[in-house]
Amino acid sequence: MPFVELLEHVAQAFFDAIEFGVKNMQNVVSEILLPFPCPRCKIANMSNLMAINHKTTAPGMADKVLLKSSANGRKHPVNQLNDMDAKEWISETVSVWVQKGLGKDHKDAQIEREHPAPFSYQDVARLIRFFTKEGQTVLDPFVGVGSTLKAAAIEGRRGIGIELNPKYVALSKKRLATEIADQLYACREQEVLLGDARKVIPTLAPASVNLVVTSPPYWNILHKEDHKAKQERLENGLDTRYSDNPADLGNIGGYSEFLKELADILALCHPVLADGGHMCVIVGDFRDKSRYHMFHADLAMAMENRGFSLKGLTILYQRHKRIFPYGYPYAYVPNLHHQYIVILKKL
Repeated sequence: MPFVELLEHVAQAFFDAIEFGVKNMQNVVSEILLPFPCPRCKIANMSNLMAINHKTTAPGMADKVLLKSSANGRKHPVNQLNDMDAKEWISETVSVWVQKGLGKDHKDAQIEREHPAPFSYQDVARLIRFFTKEGQTVLDPFVGVGSTLKAAAIEGRRGIGIELNPKYVALSKKRLATEIADQLYACREQEVLLGDARKVIPTLAPASVNLVVTSPPYWNILHKEDHKAKQERLENGLDTRYSDNPADLGNIGGYSEFLKELADILALCHPVLADGGHMCVIVGDFRDKSRYHMFHADLAMAMENRGFSLKGLTILYQRHKRIFPYGYPYAYVPNLHHQYIVILKKL
């Protein structure tokens, strides 16, 4: 049996044991490993190398899986993606998350509210924890008011953010200076770059980023001044569009042109990402007059044609959003209370 196929069998046994609550996981894995010599240590029986650590507080749940070499006593962690143990890992793979936030009246939410379409640093922090290890680098090509950089700082990762609007660049820097000031162990290596992502991304070093995570513009939907915009932003003197810059994706006229331009910009991240690196794009579907656009699906398909593989979707449920009587009493128009996290991997 090829070694790669062997590892697949071991992984399957591991997760089967978790699912069915098998207590003696060493026996489960050993039955598979027994006939095979270890290709690394030249030991005849690989089952002698398997050490599994359990948490007594969670029967049947593995904490970590380690291959221990009896030759030199060194441990080789299997998990090369993040710093999580098995329990933490599994909880993050549930395909529906509930959006978290500080609440609009919290002192650390005031800068975030200056942006017409902010997203929670707490949600992006979950993605950073899962798809990177401490000390690695995260890139956000549409950083807005710096939610990604705040999350990266708190999680001990370096961050690079690109933003077209000078106002939001200033707010990002202010946010980093004030909202993480009391975070003793925060990573201070956060860089906010003013400019067009089309021009800035190619200047970054190849394979210098471990994760790209962003919430890009949703075409020109912010130009619509419906009851939601009037009640939540216009009456409070807040921005209702990203900018007036012609280079802004929010100012493109047609949906097809917008989608191509966005996908082309995200594709520029391909050489910047390390091999096997991930890209997480937070988007929501939307309506344009009577037309409903499955933005998440259209973007995923476009990125699969640009050197990325779709690995899955996570639904981000926005339970805090207000409800409006769209369509009443003539037609069905949904109140959209969720976003999609499109999870892609570099090929």
